[in-house]
Amino acid sequence: MLQPRMLLALIFAACAALLGYGYYLQYGQGLDPCPLCIFQRVCYLAAGPLALAGALHNPDRIGMRIYGGLTLLAAIAGLVFAGRQVWLQHLPKDQVPACGPGLEYWMKTLPFTETFRKVLRGTGECATVDWTFLGLSIAEWSLIWFALFAIGCLAIIFRARDKGYRL
Repeated sequence: MLQPRMLLALIFAACAALLGYGYYLQYGQGLDPCPLCIFQRVCYLAAGPLALAGALHNPDRIGMRIYGGLTLLAAIAGLVFAGRQVWLQHLPKDQVPACGPGLEYWMKTLPFTETFRKVLRGTGECATVDWTFLGLSIAEWSLIWFALFAIGCLAIIFRARDKGYRL
């Protein structure tokens, strides 16, 4: 059986590997991330260290629920961003939003709340599929990973009985 500490360590390792591969695609293969991809990276950057902290700290039942809950929040945010991008990627071509000036420009010229709204609306570049593996896009894989993280965190939260429990 899997201990919560090990599950959190696995979530951290997966986040690190996914981020590493994302940076490889960006800097090694020249595949620039869209605004929704960048927000998904932020979610991995939040979930990974939270999971690592929980794995290293190995707290009691309540502490493990807190780490699981915080990591779950990052996973849910990632689900929202990845889900939105998958939805955009499956829109008919005539319904895809027009490409905008880009996240860097928005961050410099607009308040954060307006930038956040624009990112959630998505742009044409968010609907583009430049990479697939086993027929799934990066956003679809990201959606799967965030769902797995959320399920793991829910298992930690709802199954925490004492420090020696197993999932």
